[in-house]
Order: sequence, then structure tokens, then C-alpha cells
Amino acid sequence: MIEVLFVTHADVRIDPDVPVPDWGLTDRGAARHGRHAKTLDTGPDAIWCSTERKAIEAANIYAGALNLPVQMDPELGENDRSATGFMPKEQFERAADAFFAHPDEGYRGWETARAAQSRIVAALARVCATDARRPLIVAHGGVGALLLCHLKGVAIDRAEDQPGGAGGNAYRFTWPEKRLLHGWRDIAPDID
Repeated sequence: MIEVLFVTHADVRIDPDVPVPDWGLTDRGAARHGRHAKTLDTGPDAIWCSTERKAIEAANIYAGALNLPVQMDPELGENDRSATGFMPKEQFERAADAFFAHPDEGYRGWETARAAQSRIVAALARVCATDARRPLIVAHGGVGALLLCHLKGVAIDRAEDQPGGAGGNAYRFTWPEKRLLHGWRDIAPDID
């Protein structure tokens, strides 16, 4: 049995002039990952992340605390939204609602939710086919929700999205059993 800890990157430095995959963590986001790394109740034996800067920065914080290398897989990335680029928060939230509500349609050129779900599940299967028995995966909220829908065996629905608006949440499950050990939890609830 493999026990996976799926973590979403925490707070990011939003810059409309920088492509979304190149956004990095804020100081608060980095602090939240640092706090979480010190409190892990079971020791990860591998760290994987997407190739987006915010996920790499978060994974490197865990790597430093756990003395493990970071392995990257671009297929762990967030749903591809490059067709629209940066969107102000209210517009983005409406777009995300449409993304989840119509999983077989690409919102204004976005990758479809169904395709993103297939991609993240395949990436997870590749991670779990390695020697790791307790991998920590640092990725993104949208694909995290899609993966959670798959694990629960439910239709794609934004109801499975991570709580709050700043990221930095985690859930734990077993593979290939798809047994959820705990749902979304804030990685550092004591940091305001």
C-alpha cells in the first residue's frame, strides 16, 4: 500500500505581467510550507511536484526540511489556462465555476476538466509506480480537486475544491485502494 500526501502550494505572488506558471510564493506562503514540513506526522520518502515555480518553491521547502530530493513532472501541473492568461479574481472565480460545471468543455480555450483529471490521475499513477511508499506531491488546487473527485468516485464538481482562497491545503489517501485518510486540511492553520 502507498500512502500519498497531496499538498497544494500556498499563497502566491500574483503579478498580471508574469505568466501564471511563473508566479512564486509569498513570504506567508513559504512560512506556511515551512511550518507544515516541521509537523508532518509520517515521514515522506519522496517529494514530487509540478514544474510551475510556486510548486517547485514549496517542494524545495519540504526537501530542505526532510533531506529529500525533489522530482518534477509537468503532468502534475495545474489545468492549462494559458488561453486566457491572468484574470482578476472575480472573473477567475466565474471561469473556475464554468470549468468544473462543464467538464468536457474548455472554458475560452482552457484545458477541459476531464482532460486535466485524466492527466493528474496518470501522473499520480506514475509517481506511485516508483519505489516511494509515502510520496508527498506538491501541486495545485484545481487538479487537486479533480483528483479528489476521482478518489471519491464522484462526478467532477467544484464542491471538492480546497477551502479558503490562498491554497496551502492537503489531503492524504492510499493508492491504489483510493481510500481517503483525511480530506482537505489547512497545512498551517496557526499562521494568519
